[in-house]
This record gives sequence, structure tokens and C-alpha cells, in this order.
Amino acid sequence: MAESVLTLIAAPGASPTLEDAVDIATRALTQRGAQVAEPDWLAAQIACDIFFDRPSASEAVGTCRAAIAQALGPVAIDLLAQPCEGRKKSLLVADMEATIIANEMLDELAELRGLRAQISAITARAMNGEIDFATALKERVALLKGLPESALAEAASRIRITAGAKSLIATMRARGAYAALVSGGFRVFANQIRDELGFDRAFANELVIEDGKLSGTVREPILAREAKLSALQALAVERGVPLPDTLAVGDGANDLPMLEAAGLGIAYHAKPAVAAQARFRIDHTDLTSLLYAQGYRQQEIAAR
Repeated sequence: MAESVLTLIAAPGASPTLEDAVDIATRALTQRGAQVAEPDWLAAQIACDIFFDRPSASEAVGTCRAAIAQALGPVAIDLLAQPCEGRKKSLLVADMEATIIANEMLDELAELRGLRAQISAITARAMNGEIDFATALKERVALLKGLPESALAEAASRIRITAGAKSLIATMRARGAYAALVSGGFRVFANQIRDELGFDRAFANELVIEDGKLSGTVREPILAREAKLSALQALAVERGVPLPDTLAVGDGANDLPMLEAAGLGIAYHAKPAVAAQARFRIDHTDLTSLLYAQGYRQQEIAAR
């Protein structure tokens, strides 16, 4: 009986090569001595499961990724391998910026002050783990002191929802899962995304406003990497969900602890240092891939 499953998911431009990639992965696993079942297509030319008994899931991804690269060269296909049991998760904890939404909202606010390049550089270093997140957050917010409160609404109007985010939340909640947004960004934006996408709850930092202007400070305590992990753990206890039955997704260094703790912790289009450390990663495809990773079929996925 198969113990593990390898899921291959193609970006739109790579779909013509997905069948070849599935064949190559099947041969690679067989050559490692695995018993491999017939491919199970979750979505034609988009996502396919390969069930196998050994090697381990982590070894399988490395083996198959190398075999596909050698045979096909660079292709926009994501691979994830995991145990078959318990694939569908009951709790989702998601980062917001550069994950559920495409924006970094501090950068959007910075543009209104003419400081986008300066603040974006600090953001990039913080998300790659080069500098402490809380320190970087305070430094960037201080540069926005005096910005009118009305700038928050203007920045919010620029929000771009990541492809697949609406389907991810709608599909999991329709199956009874609980969904929480946990952001190192700001509550004013997180609450908007919570309501728009249907998250059950949102956790984020609070900008201090004084006399209708940003004070240049963030209310303590600051929600950073350990707070994200704590939120995952607390929600799991509150909802009675074992950690193996949880899904977490994020892109930055402050997401790593919760990605490591979750049963399925996916680095989504992550910064290099984060992608290198994550057990699971999505580099090429959209957030619908988190559903395929759980074994959802195309016809089970809510409309985008």
C-alpha cells in the first residue's frame, strides 16, 4: 500500500510538458526501488498525484526534481511529496503580504511619501532574514511619521489579491476548515482582506494614529516570527486540531517557525533563504496549488 504521494503542479506555460514530467518522475521513483501506482490526475494538464511506498518523501522530491531537470531543463513545475494520510487540513494559517496579497503594504505607504526605494530595501532584507523583523518594522514605520491617516485608504485601494487565494479560502472553509490571517503587517489592511476573502480571523500589528496622522510607531507588542508560531499553536489548541492537520503558508523569514511547525508548511514564492530551509515550497504556480497538495480535484475547487 502506498505510504506517500508526490504531487506535480504545472504553471500555465509548462502544462504541455507535465505529462513528460510525470513519466520521468515515475521512472525515477521506480529506479529507486519504489512501488508506484498509476498517475492520478487531479486536473488535466495541471496537477497529478503519484502514489509510492518509498523512498522518503523528502528524498522523492529531490530525486524527481533532478531527473526532470536533467531531461527537460528548466520547467515551471512544482513538486511536493508527503505522507498520504491526513492530506486535507483542518486549519489554515496564512501570511498576508506577498502571499495572500501581492503587495508589501509598507512599500505602498512609502510610495506615498516618496520613500519606496529606501523602505523596499529594508523590507527585502527583513524578509530574507538578514535583519531582525521587529527592528526593521520600527525603522520603516518611523520614516512614515506625519503621513495623513487618509493615506491608509489610498494604499488599501492598491491591494492586489494573489491568484488562487479566493479559491483556497472558499474551498477549505466549505470543507469545514478554519482559516486565519496572521500578518506582520497592519490590522487596517488585514481586517479588509479577512472580510473580503472570508478568513475567520485576522492577527496583525497596529499603527499608532495621533491627530489624524501616523505617529511613526507601532503599538506593542509587535507581531513577528515567534508570534506567528504562537498563533498557529494557539489556534490549533483552540480548534482541537493536531499540528499535523494544519497548513501554514508564507514567504518571509518571519514565517519559517510556523512553516516548520505546521503539518504542511509551504514557502510560497519565497525569499531565497526561506525557500532553502522550507520542507515544502511552491515556486512557480499560484495558491490553488495548496489545494492540489491536499488532494483536492479541480471539480472540488471553488470558483476563483
